[in-house]
Amino acid sequence: MTRKSAAVQNDDAVPLVRLRDVHLTFGTTAVLKGISFDVSKGETISIIGPSGTGKSTILRCINGLIVPEQGQIVVNGTDVTALKTEAQRIALRKTIGFVFQQFNLFPHLNVLDNITIAPVRILGRPRDEAETSARELLARVHLGGKEKAFPAQLSGGQQQRVAIARALAMRPDLVLFDEVTSSLDPEMVSEVLAVIKDLVSDGLTGILVTHEMRFAEECSDRILFVEDGRIALDGSPANAFGPQAPARLQAFVRGIRESVAT
Repeated sequence: MTRKSAAVQNDDAVPLVRLRDVHLTFGTTAVLKGISFDVSKGETISIIGPSGTGKSTILRCINGLIVPEQGQIVVNGTDVTALKTEAQRIALRKTIGFVFQQFNLFPHLNVLDNITIAPVRILGRPRDEAETSARELLARVHLGGKEKAFPAQLSGGQQQRVAIARALAMRPDLVLFDEVTSSLDPEMVSEVLAVIKDLVSDGLTGILVTHEMRFAEECSDRILFVEDGRIALDGSPANAFGPQAPARLQAFVRGIRESVAT
């Protein structure tokens, strides 16, 4: 059920994202302790693991929100760790979509304006072109007809789908998803995951931090199991969720699934 792009299948392809020996400390606490992995164009990776082990921090390092003390991060040829100014980091973020746990929509703007504000103001796209693209994206996330609604008039699942459309409106090379269902009621989780599944099947390059084990198993090309600031496993869904997975990973997955069942 995972989909493989040509880039994923070609071992010689230059990765879109590359992390090498990334270390980060907050105060006296070591958060990342030598993180290394690649992401190819068209590949979707899910990062799983216990809370507080550095998963979300990895995403923030990739888009330049946090600068590690050691190691290198390269995104689409740009050495993120070498960027010196905020202007350089903003230029990087134009190419990286980020969907957060909280929806972060502008409450005073309607759905259409929430989606078009960045393409118009940051990328300088004509308003009519941005609106046409926004309407197409809203249809893609199953929210056609909600253009004039304000965030307060939408359910949590609908707001998160608007946030996904907003990220895609910048036409990013990469999309980062940080626990995008954690703030949703259970009945709203499936509608958001269905949208992401569609994007993945269309060839989205994405890195997802998630506790949705079935979703990760079905939609990921690779699974990274992160624990104590290190990658304990980097493998296929079959390796991560099968009987040959490390005992610690099996216990983690079992615990997650039991908590959902109850």
